Amino acid sequence: YDERWLGERVFWPVLEELDRRAAVVFVHPTTPGACRTLLPGIPTMMAEVPQDTTRAVISLLFSGALARFRQIRFIFCHAGGSVPIVSGRMRDYSPPELAANLPAEGIEAALRRLHYDIAVGGNRSAIAALTSLVPTSQILFGSDHPYRPLAETAATLRQTGFSEAELLSVCRDNALALLPRLKLNVGS
Repeated sequence: YDERWLGERVFWPVLEELDRRAAVVFVHPTTPGACRTLLPGIPTMMAEVPQDTTRAVISLLFSGALARFRQIRFIFCHAGGSVPIVSGRMRDYSPPELAANLPAEGIEAALRRLHYDIAVGGNRSAIAALTSLVPTSQILFGSDHPYRPLAETAATLRQTGFSEAELLSVCRDNALALLPRLKLNVGS
């Protein structure tokens, strides 16, 4: 937000309240101003938007926010950006001076606690990377509407490699588990 990432201390009062409420927090990226013209003529959606998601997760992780605010249930969109791909780098190149900020269970276990939607990530390679990091129970359908038509996102579901049971979980059951009050309004 405005050239700041979610783990920065300026946001901790908000995170404290969200944690107190055990809130579900949906995080959607943008393109930081400094990155808008890095590759002239290339849409920022191609490279910078996924990196913004990754920067937000890294910020939460290394600032200590993920360790401290454990009741918040975060959802990151676009199959987690490049989080599944760089999770090993987060572990292997973790700055020693920030080790005290990391969750006790370790980086990869902390990343597995997060939820990820598959908006603009509903393709086999993105899903392969994501499912190598998290179980299907942490994956949700996401549309990225109005930036991408809902029908277009839904049409990519068959390209993910999910079984019918996994698709039911991703498209419905995982959201109902995360937001149980919705069960009152949804038939079986």
